[in-house]
Amino acid sequence: MAERVQCLYRVSTTKQVDHDDQNQADIPVQRKACREFAKKMGWIIVGEEQETGVSGFKVSADDRDKLQLVKEKAELKKFDILLVFMFDRLGRRSDETPFVVEWFVKKGIRVWSVNEGEQRFESHTDRLTNYIRFWQADGESQKTSIRTKTALSQMVLEGRFRGGKTPYGYKLEKSGIFNKRKHEVNRLAIDDEEAEVVRMMFDLCVSSGYGKFRLAHFLNDHGIRNRQGENWHDATIGAILHNPLYKGVLRSGETYSEPFDELQIIKPELFDMAQSLMTERTNENKEYRTMPLNTTGQSLLSGNVFCGHCGGRLVLTTNGKVYRQPDGTPLKKKRFRYVCYNKTRHRIDCDGQTGYTMHILDDIVVNILHQVFDKMKSATSDMIVGNACQKQMALLQADLKRARTENTKANTDYESLKAEVLKAVQGKSALPMEVLNELLEETRQRVLDTSRRVTELTMELDNENSKLEEFRSEFERIATWSEIFDSSDTATKKMICGYIIKRVTVRRDYKLAVDFTINVEQFLNGIDSVTQAEVYDLPMAQ
Repeated sequence: MAERVQCLYRVSTTKQVDHDDQNQADIPVQRKACREFAKKMGWIIVGEEQETGVSGFKVSADDRDKLQLVKEKAELKKFDILLVFMFDRLGRRSDETPFVVEWFVKKGIRVWSVNEGEQRFESHTDRLTNYIRFWQADGESQKTSIRTKTALSQMVLEGRFRGGKTPYGYKLEKSGIFNKRKHEVNRLAIDDEEAEVVRMMFDLCVSSGYGKFRLAHFLNDHGIRNRQGENWHDATIGAILHNPLYKGVLRSGETYSEPFDELQIIKPELFDMAQSLMTERTNENKEYRTMPLNTTGQSLLSGNVFCGHCGGRLVLTTNGKVYRQPDGTPLKKKRFRYVCYNKTRHRIDCDGQTGYTMHILDDIVVNILHQVFDKMKSATSDMIVGNACQKQMALLQADLKRARTENTKANTDYESLKAEVLKAVQGKSALPMEVLNELLEETRQRVLDTSRRVTELTMELDNENSKLEEFRSEFERIATWSEIFDSSDTATKKMICGYIIKRVTVRRDYKLAVDFTINVEQFLNGIDSVTQAEVYDLPMAQ
């Protein structure tokens, strides 16, 4: 009676399903070879299973559905021989695959490879051969993985598209460059129509506080579809908002390229603001959050207003109250109030007010913001930025000048001592050689130390110059907010408030203390030193 054969085919990438590969045969080639081999041996094929796009190195045997199905058939004695094209089709993990092969043999299943014959376990040598085979396959997989990662990283650093699905907002163009296979290489280019949608996403995220769910609803409600003409999914939008490609930076794993201007859809500072905003809104940072989670409500302060008596966060509540109109007709109005969560929930004792009327508290904060905006308008950006940073820059420049002087002197002393050593060798120096050697070593160390200090201070000064530019951009952004604040919708006002004010603490009778974000604090310090204005009268209001 002919023996029954179960065949198992596997390719690690979907590209190998119908196309030949230099290193391993595709599924049609494996199937043809196994069928011909079974016919030659007089066996009958009773089953064939194939795994497409499954890595024998990355995916454990326990997670491979087709392999588990073949094992179930083996348990039920549905075949006598397991046939593969090559043994590495069973897997490439040295700590696992040898024992998978041995498992089949222990179940009475003979394991054959078209190219390598039968794997037996009749002796210690058989077991050792089995292990060595998969140890080699494991090593080859690791080397292939390293080569692939290195090649992809190099492509990214050179600004070349690494392949795969073209990101939304971009299109592929012919580059005029040909690879080793004589195929023209494609390059990424901005798709103007899609790029406008991406800019809309980031603008709504940063200016109006839209998250990925709200963005998806907004785009779908306005008839803006994705590339396939379908509704947007929030996960897709989340991936777009986190992709550094939109600020011109290519990425492969942990490798990031320098920014490429021709690929930049979103300005880097806007992209970074979006990342900071989304990070602050995560559950892990909920205790430190100052930006509003929801910008759809009517309140200005959401997420950054706190009780000055117990420190608890104030939350917004509404209740209805009936008023009588002049003609006696009842009119129901909603009343919006900020209430102390700790007090209303009886979490801890709080001797402050239970709540504060929303429009009163919001109006006080708006008045404070107007005063800040007016102060910032009274001075130029050069005056503010200069006064905020000039002290630190002056100190660094003085330190660098001193370090360079010390380094020059150390080098001069070192050259003089080397000349004196030469005299000592010639017998013309009054100083002993051992003393000269000791002095030479001390001076050499001084040269090294002062050179290192010059390098460190130069880098620090360069960093300060970069911060100065960022500081200037931040000032211009806040100046723009001051111009659009009054005409903006509530969502935008809430976001502007969140960017400028870190924390509002309110006590009985609407006594406020306002903590500004660090940049605004620096700007106000700069204004204060220029105008001698009592800027810090601003945080207190009644």
